[in-house]
Order: sequence, then structure tokens, then C-alpha cells
Amino acid sequence: MTAKSGEGAQRVDSTLFKGLKILETLAAAPSAMSVTAISRELELTKSSAYRLMQTLCRLGYVRQGEDKLYGATFKAWQVGRQVINHLNLREFAAPQMGRLSQITEHTVYLAVPEGMSVVYIDKIESRQPIRSWNPVGGLAPIHAVSTGKAILAADYERWRERLKGNLTRHTSLTLTNIREFDEEVEMIRQRGYAEDKGEFRDRVIGYGAAILLPDGSPIAAIGITMPDFHLDDTMRETYPALVRTAAEEISAALARN
Repeated sequence: MTAKSGEGAQRVDSTLFKGLKILETLAAAPSAMSVTAISRELELTKSSAYRLMQTLCRLGYVRQGEDKLYGATFKAWQVGRQVINHLNLREFAAPQMGRLSQITEHTVYLAVPEGMSVVYIDKIESRQPIRSWNPVGGLAPIHAVSTGKAILAADYERWRERLKGNLTRHTSLTLTNIREFDEEVEMIRQRGYAEDKGEFRDRVIGYGAAILLPDGSPIAAIGITMPDFHLDDTMRETYPALVRTAAEEISAALARN
């Protein structure tokens, strides 16, 4: 089997190619798949698909449930996280985080997904005497903060099924209905940023935007948070654009790396 690359063709290992295509297909699927469905979608023989999925199971990238259906595990995500760590995301984001802090004087966070949460891997403290607070290494529910919602919106097809039944309430403003969350995601995609209206902590609001790899997949988000009494109408208009621009600049820096 061959694959095109640039002006010429490069030879690739067909077995590895098929195995990785199976893994990609399972990772993108909203639910577990049968051998028959996999073989049909990728135009493989059932025996070949079965053999490759058993190999992926043994390596820990795929699991088989009691219903005999196959699904991707988090091992591929863990490998991806190791790659992200080597990218030194904090270093790439530092200039934009510093600029956001200087302009807004509010808390700036850099967050990555961790299960059904985001974990804050870097932050710059607010200069205000009354501020929002979450430590580096702290967790927040991915559906209830701006950085988390930005990440979800950038890869919603993969996340939606996992969110069903997991939209836990934290304040009276938390979105707990998947249909309402669908509408929120559409708005985030149109605007290019997400807003936390006080959905995790009462009267603590924020704006966040996703940081993307060259293939468009989200690996992190940058955001600012503050108590709502610090925000006036002018800030409500300017802060979202600042956050969106910062995320775009970090994404562009990653693409150049």
C-alpha cells in the first residue's frame, strides 16, 4: 500500500496503516462498534479487522465490552498528552498570557482537558484585591467554565455523547440540558470564544478560547476570569476579542513549531 506525500509517493506499512485507521475510526465514533461495522467502513475483511482490533486491545488502545463491541480507550489521549508536554505549551502561551494580564489586570488561565474536567497548567494572578481563584493543578468541570466550554465546542462531535448525563449543576446558571448545551456550542463556534456567566461559581465570570493544533483539534484553552462586579459594558465588548486573538496567536505559534 502506498500513500502520497509531496511530489512523490512514499511506501508505508499497510498493516500499521490499517491499524491506525481503525483506531482513528473508533476514537471518532459516538459509540462502540462491531467488527462488521469497522470492516465495512474501512473496506477490510472481517478477519483482518478482527485481528487488528485484538492487537490494539492487547496494546491497550482499544477495549472490547461484554456486548462484543469495540471502543477506543484513553491511551491514545495519554500519548497525545505526552506530546503536548514536550511541546512546552506554557512557553508558547506565555507572551499572550502576559499581554492579557497586563491589559485586563484579571486572572489569566491556561487549561487542558482532563477527563470531564479541565486542569489549569499555568496562571497569572489578578492584580485586583478581590479576584477569582483556582490554583495551578486545580480542576474545574469542563462544561461549566469558559476554557472548558471552548475546548468542547472545538471538538463537540466527539464530546457530545460523553456529556449526556454528566452536565452536573454547580450554580443556578449551569447548563444541564444537552439540547441547551447544543445551542451554547453553536454560539461559541460562531463567536470564536466561550463565556462562563457564573456557571461554576456564583458571580465569577470568564471568557475562554480554544488553542488548536494544525489539524484543528483542541489541545488547550486560554481564558480570563473575574468577579462580575469588575466588568463594565466596554469590557464585555473588548475582553472576548482579546481572548480569541490570544488563542489564535498561540495556535499559530504551535503550527510554526
